[in-house]
Order: sequence, then C-alpha cells, then structure tokens
Amino acid sequence: MMHMTFYWSRQVTLLFDSWKTTTWLGYALTLLACLIVPAFYQYLEDLRVRVRLASLPSTAEDPIQITLLQGKLGPGGRFSAVKLAGAAIFAVNSAIGYMLMLAVMSFNGGVFVAIVVGLAVGYLLFRSGEEEVSAVVDNPCACA
Repeated sequence: MMHMTFYWSRQVTLLFDSWKTTTWLGYALTLLACLIVPAFYQYLEDLRVRVRLASLPSTAEDPIQITLLQGKLGPGGRFSAVKLAGAAIFAVNSAIGYMLMLAVMSFNGGVFVAIVVGLAVGYLLFRSGEEEVSAVVDNPCACA
C-alpha cells in the first residue's frame, strides 16, 4: 500500500517495483542516489543555459539586451545543431525532473530530504556563480 503522509523508514519502494530497500545499506545507497541525481539535474540545467548562451551574438553585454537579441538574431534555422542540442538536454532534464518528483511522492522523509539537499548542492556547485546567466533564460520548471 502506498503511503499518503511522510514516514521515516528504511523500507521504501522508489519509482519501480524492483527498487525496494529493506536493509540500512540499501537505504543508504538509495539516499546517495537521491543526492547525486538532483545535483546532476542542476548540472544539466547549467549546461543547457550555457549552450543557449553560446548561440547568442556576443555583441551585447547587458542580459536584457541579450534576451531581446535572442528572439531576433538567433543563429541558424529552427533546427540548428545548437538548438537541437539544447532541446535534447531539455528533454533529458525534464525527464529527470519528473522522476525526482515521483521519488518525492514516495513520501519517505529521507528521500525527500536527500533530493532537496541534492538540489541545493547542485545549485551551489553548478549554478550559483553567475546570476546574470539565470536572469537571461526563462525556465518553466519549478525546481530549476
């Protein structure tokens, strides 16, 4: 039966019927995975932003000016290699984001804490250095 409130237990089924933890070691490894995957999510989001910025003309210094130029002077056609790479990264990142959401919906307190800490660590490592980059790119995802 699925839990509908937060619980604290080493016994958790995460995402798949085959991913069940019954031992402390299995639970610890699951929590480690729940730390690494959100950090990787943040890395991919940073990579997608950098790919998108690399495709912009380098004549503008102001983030608002870059945003305005982006819509008017984007390089290549609709299916340029940079845009396809950005779309592929976005697709993978979206899939990871939804998997993280489903993992949180296991309602295991340790999994929830591990994912939130993983997102924070990933943000600190990969995305906190350049605020002007995050101001340029709109992101519809709530946890990015």
